[in-house]
Amino acid sequence: MRVPAALVRVRPRAAALLAAAVLGVLGTAVAAPAAAAGTDAVTIDPVGTVAADGTVTLTGSYHCDYPGAVFLSPNLRVGDRSENIGNSLRATCDGQQHAWRAQAQPYQWVVQPGPAEADASLVHLTEGPLVPMPEFLARGQQAIMLQSTAD
Repeated sequence: MRVPAALVRVRPRAAALLAAAVLGVLGTAVAAPAAAAGTDAVTIDPVGTVAADGTVTLTGSYHCDYPGAVFLSPNLRVGDRSENIGNSLRATCDGQQHAWRAQAQPYQWVVQPGPAEADASLVHLTEGPLVPMPEFLARGQQAIMLQSTAD
């Protein structure tokens, strides 16, 4: 069966854009593990707090030496519920150790004092072919104990 040339013709500009998109995705996938293997690190303190109004506070530290905008994104997990705490915090990546602190009231659930899991990621947005792409520089996880601020 012969396919008409009009159906298989590839426009040079479309082909170039497709190739750039594929290389951009592959480049991000290859670059992320290499960056994570560097000196970038994030930790979560083993104790967090819960205020009487349900506000959760998580703390920790991070270290990064990366040019450009880097964000720290902490999350809390209790049972089958998970929520970002404090949205994303702007990180200062100057090769020094820095403390971080994030606070938020989880949406539509009340967190109680007790055991929980927390994680935090350092994320850099790279220039993608169409939209910025996240590149994870470091990730930390920690089993934590949430304590009431009255304790």
